[in-house]
Amino acid sequence: MYKVKVNDKYNFEIEADHKELKVNGEALQIDVAVLPGGHRHVLYQGKSYNVEIVSQDKAEKTTEIKVNGRMYTVAVEDQFDLLLKQLGMDNLSSQKVLEIKAPMPGLVLKVLVEEGQEVKKGDNLLVLEAMKMENIIKSSTDGVVKKVQVAQGDKVEKNAVLLRFN
Repeated sequence: MYKVKVNDKYNFEIEADHKELKVNGEALQIDVAVLPGGHRHVLYQGKSYNVEIVSQDKAEKTTEIKVNGRMYTVAVEDQFDLLLKQLGMDNLSSQKVLEIKAPMPGLVLKVLVEEGQEVKKGDNLLVLEAMKMENIIKSSTDGVVKKVQVAQGDKVEKNAVLLRFN
């Protein structure tokens, strides 16, 4: 069983196996054609739906989909997530991050934050060039920047500390 939340508003319980799909206990008859590029064509109750998977965040277990041109954010909890929540262990992965390290060697192109600046999870922190590609390093937590360890033009090695949080 899965618990699904759409746009932080609508909740569903979904059970699926190879034969049947149940939503909130009701069996649905749907036909899904998988197309290239993350696209699906769905037939349900005589209506046709074009579905595109726009993006996925596996860590947060969220997916952004476009259905007939309308965007939806879908969050999914599986049986493991539900068990952790029931045991009070659902926030273990959200422990405080105290520093951001370089994921690869590269050149700091731009520092986008300052010491003392408050950042939210997902905010852009800096731009790191590696293998001729620009990589935006994002915050993995909410916090306040305590110390920026690098400056524009610095060369960094993998796992070098880029900045620290309070």
